[in-house]
Amino acid sequence: MELLRKIIKTIHRYWVQRNSEAYLNYLRKSGFKIGDNTYLQSPKTFRIDLTRPSLITIGSDCFFNVRNSLIAHDVVSRVFIKKYNDFLPSEGRITIGNNVIFGSDVTVLKGVTIGDNCIIGLGSVVTRDIPSNSLAIGAPAKIVCTLDEFYEKRKNKSIEESFEYARSIVERYGRRPIPADFWESFVFFVSGKDIDQYPEIPFRSQLGAAYEHYHEHHVARYATFDEFLKAAGIE
Repeated sequence: MELLRKIIKTIHRYWVQRNSEAYLNYLRKSGFKIGDNTYLQSPKTFRIDLTRPSLITIGSDCFFNVRNSLIAHDVVSRVFIKKYNDFLPSEGRITIGNNVIFGSDVTVLKGVTIGDNCIIGLGSVVTRDIPSNSLAIGAPAKIVCTLDEFYEKRKNKSIEESFEYARSIVERYGRRPIPADFWESFVFFVSGKDIDQYPEIPFRSQLGAAYEHYHEHHVARYATFDEFLKAAGIE
């Protein structure tokens, strides 16, 4: 009978974790408050404190990467029991705002609030509050810069990174890059009015809610793909 219960429990776990939507719906039914359009990259490696659903709140449009953990309690009382013959519970709220993205291997501990529009870098351990519009990284996580500052830095760096990617294709594969290679870097050579000229690029899935704005307003830095490659040093 015990073996049967274990088998059923295992099957149930795999079923509810079969994809992001299924697991998030299961968590909502279990008492967690989770907003819309939040996504789990790896439901099977997403660790959330199932013992205290009422302590955890997650906003909308959040992205959890592989091996992310939200832990609303700890077991320090095991040491106190041995040392002082006393049991002192340790638990606290975890509140995550809207539009927060987590790198892989991030752990958020009890008593933490993360504001809206935040990026938490790879491998971070979040032990204290992170205000809205921040980039934080480290163990313990510390604020590196504001989101606005990071946005401006990425504007300058992303084009150089795209050029380097283009050059790597030539070096590695011995061929000229094609537009389909740039399913993220298309922003530099495809203006909104020209989207229909590149059916091989997944604009809608990449841009999401920003698709219509991109379609109506975006003006690419380079007018054509050939100009983009020329700027990268590829004739």
